Amino acid sequence: MVLEALGNIGKARGMTQLARDTALGRESLYKALSGEGNPGFATILKVTRALGLQLRAGALDN
Repeated sequence: MVLEALGNIGKARGMTQLARDTALGRESLYKALSGEGNPGFATILKVTRALGLQLRAGALDN
């Protein structure tokens, strides 16, 4: 779901600009952020930073 959400945000803001901001190919971004994509964590971080977003991890309360 996270990849799909990032893909939707990227499309809304413009994949061409996102490709420039991340120094990744536009077609590569479409593939990575699709349901069939399997991007590396570095790619996900580049995309989130370029979109002005931040990923956080935290401990679960048990």
